Amino acid sequence: MTMELTGRRALITGGASGIGRACAQALARAGADVIVADRDESAARAVGAEVGGEVMVVDLSDLESVASLAVDVDILVNNAGTQTIAPVEEFDPATFRRMIDLMVTAPFLLTRAALPQMYERGWGRIVNISSVHGVRASAYKVAYVTAKHALEGMSKVVALEGGARGVTSNCVNPGYVRTPLVEKQIADQARVHGIAPSEVVERIMLTESAIKRLLEPDEVAALVLWLCGASAGMVTGTSHLMDGGWSAR
Repeated sequence: MTMELTGRRALITGGASGIGRACAQALARAGADVIVADRDESAARAVGAEVGGEVMVVDLSDLESVASLAVDVDILVNNAGTQTIAPVEEFDPATFRRMIDLMVTAPFLLTRAALPQMYERGWGRIVNISSVHGVRASAYKVAYVTAKHALEGMSKVVALEGGARGVTSNCVNPGYVRTPLVEKQIADQARVHGIAPSEVVERIMLTESAIKRLLEPDEVAALVLWLCGASAGMVTGTSHLMDGGWSAR
């Protein structure tokens, strides 16, 4: 196993479960010193112990707390996210704002804090966990789709500014991944579409996908790991779809 990230320091938000946990494991196996950031202290400490890393307990929707963080890392994986399912006319404005804070403003603040040290060292990797919803839309997900589209734009701007200084910035765009976030959506999707929960995965989640299965977190983490490595040094400003062919339509 290559240890090409030995000596690199990586911060992963939403690192206590799902994609974040898989990223923490993959980067640690490659030699990185990992910081697991999450609001769930007990789960974050469990993952931190598992990968031999540090723990940062923070609610990323609390922007004052985020703005006060010291972020001296070589790798930043902006992964933390949430989902709410509702028609636009019923969507709670406060929930909309919180989701934008969590999935757009917090990544901006963390990136803004990390860039000066990355520039000083002449090396950095920023990986934004976007979604197929960063390039496509689905009904009943107005805040999530809006946030992921905004994250895509931010990632490209950082790529343009950071390219000459050794910093890359990319998005990873999975379809539905087998995570607690997706499991929580099944009941919500069943409610708004008026179908049984057992029908949601096939009829709603995978209806546009050519490959009829959920992604596994380890598959997403493998792409994140590659983007952080030396062989991806010329890859920046990109969006890497892992959607089973959804966006090919």
